[in-house]
Amino acid sequence: MTADRPKVVIVGAGFGGLTVAQSLARVPVDVTVIDRHNYHYFQPLLYQVATAALSPADIAWPIRGILRRQRNTTVLLANVTGIDVDACSVRAGPVDVPYDFLVLATGATHSYFGHPEWATVAPGLKQIEDATSIRRKVLLAFEHAELTDDPDEQRRLLTFVVVGGGPTGVEMAGAIAEVAHHALPAEFRRIDPHAARVILIEAGPRLLPTFPEDLSTYAHRALERMGVEVRTLARVTNCDEAGVDLEEARIEAGTVIWAAGVVASPAGAWLGVEQDRAGRVKVGPDLTVPGRPEIFVIGDTATVTDAAGKPVPGIAPAAKQMGRYVADMIAAKVESRPLPGPFRYRHQGDLATIGRKAAVVKLKSVHLTGFIGWLFWGFAHVYFLIGLRNRAVVAFSWLWNYLTYQRGARLITDGPAMQMMARDEKTRALPETAEGGARSGRDQARSGATDWR
Repeated sequence: MTADRPKVVIVGAGFGGLTVAQSLARVPVDVTVIDRHNYHYFQPLLYQVATAALSPADIAWPIRGILRRQRNTTVLLANVTGIDVDACSVRAGPVDVPYDFLVLATGATHSYFGHPEWATVAPGLKQIEDATSIRRKVLLAFEHAELTDDPDEQRRLLTFVVVGGGPTGVEMAGAIAEVAHHALPAEFRRIDPHAARVILIEAGPRLLPTFPEDLSTYAHRALERMGVEVRTLARVTNCDEAGVDLEEARIEAGTVIWAAGVVASPAGAWLGVEQDRAGRVKVGPDLTVPGRPEIFVIGDTATVTDAAGKPVPGIAPAAKQMGRYVADMIAAKVESRPLPGPFRYRHQGDLATIGRKAAVVKLKSVHLTGFIGWLFWGFAHVYFLIGLRNRAVVAFSWLWNYLTYQRGARLITDGPAMQMMARDEKTRALPETAEGGARSGRDQARSGATDWR
């Protein structure tokens, strides 16, 4: 670190933040990257960790390892709790980190539309921890079904509900169906995993609403061919440990997964600036906070419009483009060069995989589906992985899964799994009066359901 060089602090080492740091490698600044995890992960493949196709190490890399060759960059493992915009410092754990330029790339988390209590029974998928938790929950559902002699309880345990028909929900529903129908049937004796129900719930009129209608229709039909029950125009009014309530029906389910919405990190609250309904910071055309030209906000943390006035989507390519733009802007200011023009987002396409040999791809006017779309999706995701080892491991894992129908990361290893089994055994041992009381409590919770719209 050099005392007289400008200090750039980047909060968040996702796609956007990491791109800023890497793009500043040869700029005469001192960069500090702060993240509460010591790794960067490839978020588009989290659902494959959640469904046991890949292990966490296949899609994650240590931040220090990625930036080890950048002599002007320091990495701090800390949780940011606030920003003093007047003193130009970031509160990171026990220390205050001063900055001349600040980049906030803190991402987003799950939105339960005013019902945060649903998070405990309907986990979302934004972090590695979320993926491993969902994997445990899905695999334990089959294990618990194998243990019970109650047919109704078996049916409930083998019912999986995915809420949200965007790319994450579509990919998750298709992957769970593949696990149930292809990977597990030969391994259980008392249950038939083929009997598992996978239900995808979407509040809108169609799946993949940001995709063209023909691709949305293809995804819907492909999921149904895989055995997924697709319910559109269906709104969730309550979630509990035994299932979900819709406006017109109740679905008893052992596993509920949330993929219906996101809310930005608290960066806007730290800065005390204007935000949209999802908590995203409203930034200017140069991605700076109005009145604060030294503070940039990018990725899911910012609300940005493209040249046509449409919102820039919260996807990895958009975050990386913002990261490169901010790095160029900082470099121009430091080196006293003309500043770049306003940020221009270039949409490169939309991709979503549905399952084995099925995906949808939109590249400008070109639409791909089926096996060709699935191959394109696979090559694109392998290409954007960091490191030769991870590319090779993921490509080989997918080839192996394709040839054998197997899922190689089906391990239930952590303590909560054993605690959950012990708790369930205790519940099954309760006398009928206690069980009746438990059901009465669940019925009370359902009667208080409210519409999350």
